[in-house]
Amino acid sequence: MVDGEVEKTLFLNWNDLLSLPSVVCVSGFHCVEGWSVLDNKWEGVVFKTIVRMVSPKNNARYVFFVCDDGYTTSLPLAELLDDDVLLAYKLNDKPLKPENGAPLRLIVPKKYAYKSAMWLRRITFTSKPELGYWEKRGYSDTANPWMNDRYAR
Repeated sequence: MVDGEVEKTLFLNWNDLLSLPSVVCVSGFHCVEGWSVLDNKWEGVVFKTIVRMVSPKNNARYVFFVCDDGYTTSLPLAELLDDDVLLAYKLNDKPLKPENGAPLRLIVPKKYAYKSAMWLRRITFTSKPELGYWEKRGYSDTANPWMNDRYAR
C-alpha cells in the first residue's frame, strides 16, 4: 500500500508490481558497522515510478517505510528520486532471498543499509520527517556513508 500525502492511494499486488517497468542498477551496499559489498546487481522498479503513480501533494516532503517485521525508516522524498533508488526484487539475477529482504526491499545506494528497508509492507508520504527504528535509537537520520555519518548529533 502507498498512501499518505498523495493524490491517489495505491494498492499493488505482486503481479501489479512485476508488470511495472524494471531496471537493473549496480551499486555498493554499505553497513553502518563498517563493511561494504560492492557491485551488487539489483533489479526492480525505480522509486520515481511509484511517485509518478501516486502524485504526491505539494506538502509531501518525506516518505515513511513500514516493513513486515515492524521495522521503519524515513527519507526525504527528494533523496528518493535518484535513478538508482529501487524497490528491488532481484539481486544478482536471482529473486531476493528472505535474508536479503524478499520479496521486496528498498535500495538507497547513497545511504547506509539501515535506510534500505527490507520486507516492505507500506509506503506513506508525509509532510514531516518521522524517525524510524534505528534513528530512534541514536543512529543518524541522514545516514551518509561518504561522510561517516553513523550517529545522531
